[in-house]
Amino acid sequence: MRLAQVKESASSLLYRFGAVAGFVLLWQISCSTGLAPETFVASPGTILVTLWQYALDGTLYRNASVSLLRALYGFLLATAVAVPLGFMLGGWFKGFERAVGPLLIFFGQFNPFALFTVFLLLFGIGEVSKVAMIFWVAIWPVLFNATLGVKTVDPLHVKLARSMGMGRIGLLWKIVIPSSASFLFSGLRSAAGTAFFMLIPAEMMGASRGLGWLIINAQINYQIPKLYTAVLLIVIFGILIDILFKVIERKVVLWKEARAI
Repeated sequence: MRLAQVKESASSLLYRFGAVAGFVLLWQISCSTGLAPETFVASPGTILVTLWQYALDGTLYRNASVSLLRALYGFLLATAVAVPLGFMLGGWFKGFERAVGPLLIFFGQFNPFALFTVFLLLFGIGEVSKVAMIFWVAIWPVLFNATLGVKTVDPLHVKLARSMGMGRIGLLWKIVIPSSASFLFSGLRSAAGTAFFMLIPAEMMGASRGLGWLIINAQINYQIPKLYTAVLLIVIFGILIDILFKVIERKVVLWKEARAI
């Protein structure tokens, strides 16, 4: 049984990374043969050399740490606002839900790229505007998923808990939060990815550090290897963030896997 599982895992990994490895190999061959001129396309080998240089001279740490901190601040602030608001909109306060719900749905449809100028006018080109942009894009996935999670709580569980004398706080902690945890983590994972990728265009305006600044700086100076290296870093960090939230979800929401079996 274990041998079959190992073979299945190996086959799954082969399918996952085979296409990526084939693409990278084709990319390298195209650059080496001149089919894809390195004036416009940096080869994977050149990108790896540039990435190693970034790691050695501290460029990687300085810019990645700034970007991650900006994304973290905006994400945490959005979570702190969205989670309690989502529980309130999920049916615990009917009057509040009817009054505020449509307005929040309306705001959630705003294109964040269209609001760049608004944020810059309100908060300037400093750190506040960047964190505010991250807050704006991260709050909606968490809010709407938290609301949906609360709405899907089994009403029989709620009635049973109330019949046993459980108060509102106990009901929230022992029934509502565990039952809606799957939806909440889906929203957090989506918000984390959106926050990080939205930070990149935000850092292209009025920033002196960050992964987005690396891209725009390389573009202005026509440094093709550095441009592709910065793009690769963004992809890597995006994948790592997604994996991190998947691991946390598996550890915290254990009952989700038990129900699926």
